[in-house]
Amino acid sequence: MKILVTGGLGFIGSHTCVELAKEDNEVIIVDNLYNSKEEVLEKIEKISGKKFKLYKYDLKDKEKIKKVFEEEKNIEAVIHFAGYKAVGESVKKPLMYYSNNIITTTNLLEIMHEYNVKKFVFSSSATVYGEQETPKYVETMKRGETTSPYGTTKAMIEKILEDLYFSDNSWNISILRYFNPVGAHESGLIGEEPNGIPNNLMPYIMKVASGKLETLSIFGNDYPTPDGTGVRDYIHVVDLAKGHVQALKKMKQGLKVYNLGSGKGVSVLELVTTFEKVNNIKLNYKIAQRRPGDLPEYFADSQKALKELDWKTEKTIEDICRDAWNYEKNNA
Repeated sequence: MKILVTGGLGFIGSHTCVELAKEDNEVIIVDNLYNSKEEVLEKIEKISGKKFKLYKYDLKDKEKIKKVFEEEKNIEAVIHFAGYKAVGESVKKPLMYYSNNIITTTNLLEIMHEYNVKKFVFSSSATVYGEQETPKYVETMKRGETTSPYGTTKAMIEKILEDLYFSDNSWNISILRYFNPVGAHESGLIGEEPNGIPNNLMPYIMKVASGKLETLSIFGNDYPTPDGTGVRDYIHVVDLAKGHVQALKKMKQGLKVYNLGSGKGVSVLELVTTFEKVNNIKLNYKIAQRRPGDLPEYFADSQKALKELDWKTEKTIEDICRDAWNYEKNNA
């Protein structure tokens, strides 16, 4: 297939481009480099042995995006990763998040409609569930109260896609709700590089392990969980990338929602001690107060993805810790 990938040089986008190329798809990338680097292009070409065409365009510029569809004849599907994604920043700059994430998506969908490209895979998030009565999140649950403007943009885009499909059921749409993507490609060439001080646990562990930051704060050890620390569903980014390939391969007419997670929770302390053991590194950490808005525990029910997409995670927490540290060492 000829596939357009927006945000294709970002953390999840770059790994997905590699997996798409493995399956002999032709991949066109649109990325404005807001939260990614152009050098990633060379790296994914080195890993895959394939060439990718890059358009350094912003999805807010409709005329430029139309140009992509004009020049690249016969685009068959779009995977949409592009968007601002830092939860903390979204709380401080809500208007920036609403205007960017919503407008870029509606621009893209309007242009797809114009060029009759109606296969769409959307990078959503488990944040759309909000807080539920059970920690095991299943796709049939109603979207909950989101805890950040970032999460709200994901929920709003899901609603836009539902309305679009309701108005025109010739669209094929897959909404993929991610849990906690971590790790890096086993080559050590591509991985996660958040700007500034990381918000998320694994990138923060990397900074402490490499000596760039002194101490890791574990927020709360008095949750009703086995060791008192928060429990999350961590998924290796390569497994997640393969989920996108399967979503396209198995796409049928309709709008489908899938959880992409491991299906089991891992506590913060468990992740820290696994990282120490696998990489033979002692991490300096301290227990801090709970953060407002943090839930004690949640993880994916991924049975639907297994049944309908023939997809499940293959990599372990040990793989995640090993590959993440390998990338950090190679790119320090």
